[in-house]
Amino acid sequence: MTTRMNHLLGLEGVSREQIQTILDLGREFKAVGQRRIKKVPTLRGITVVLMFIEPSTRTRMSFEVAAKRLSADTLAFTASTSALSKGETLLDTTQNIMAMKPDVIVLRHAFSGAPQFLAGNVDAAVVNAGDGQHEHPTQALLDMFTMQEKKGTLEGLEVAIVGDIRHSRVALSNLWGLTTMGAKVRVAGPRTMLPPHLDRFGAGVRVFDRIEPAIEGADVVMMLRIQKERMGKDLFPSDREYARFFGLDTAKLALAKPDAIVMHPGPMNRGVEITPEVADGGRSVILEQVENGVAVRMAVLYLLSAHLLEGA
Repeated sequence: MTTRMNHLLGLEGVSREQIQTILDLGREFKAVGQRRIKKVPTLRGITVVLMFIEPSTRTRMSFEVAAKRLSADTLAFTASTSALSKGETLLDTTQNIMAMKPDVIVLRHAFSGAPQFLAGNVDAAVVNAGDGQHEHPTQALLDMFTMQEKKGTLEGLEVAIVGDIRHSRVALSNLWGLTTMGAKVRVAGPRTMLPPHLDRFGAGVRVFDRIEPAIEGADVVMMLRIQKERMGKDLFPSDREYARFFGLDTAKLALAKPDAIVMHPGPMNRGVEITPEVADGGRSVILEQVENGVAVRMAVLYLLSAHLLEGA
């Protein structure tokens, strides 16, 4: 199957070959960030628009650094300083941006399906940087990159994802990506935070309503924050009780394999889903995830733009 991609809207339906191509390219681009001069002319002449209609720190900055390291031109866009705040529709705003001939649009939006809508109405390549409760594909790709870098392979890896699975687009993208790559995934959280229909991912996913059996013998433990901004009502009694039963501390982490790594997509709520001792401990790769995010997003931008440079 071809590894060429027109858009990256989610990991559902993305092939194993395409995912591995991105991870392999990420390894090559990570070396750029380790040089004294962290820049290559690979995407010179390409324009990348960063449309962040929803707040973001790591993802927005990571995409901007990735584009600039590839020598692409960038245009940063935020809803609060745009015509969207005056009532202009997303389509009208985007059509005006398209009149400036950008090549790639990176969109983060609070509404699920916004990147898919955009991709059907513009000529540029669209990258989903997180849409509502749908997907966050580049976060899952950088997570898989980090796992593969630390563990050597994703095939057969035991990965525990713990927390607010129901409202997490990171969890959904990781479920699609990890099962495609042959990992075995355990999801755990309060019953009110577990989505229905997890059986669609097949036998590669097991579901728990307690953290202990989920992380026992795991190679990777990924903690997720509670997505309070996406909840219609409180789904648990209190932060203190949640931390007691589903927070990761050193005692619970001891149930995982001795060489298990700890991950978190951020932002972290220290003392709720993860203790400071674990977040800052020797088994944590949280800051490495951030570093790897730049490399993986460089790979995605390159893969979506390479055909535009052919014969240029």
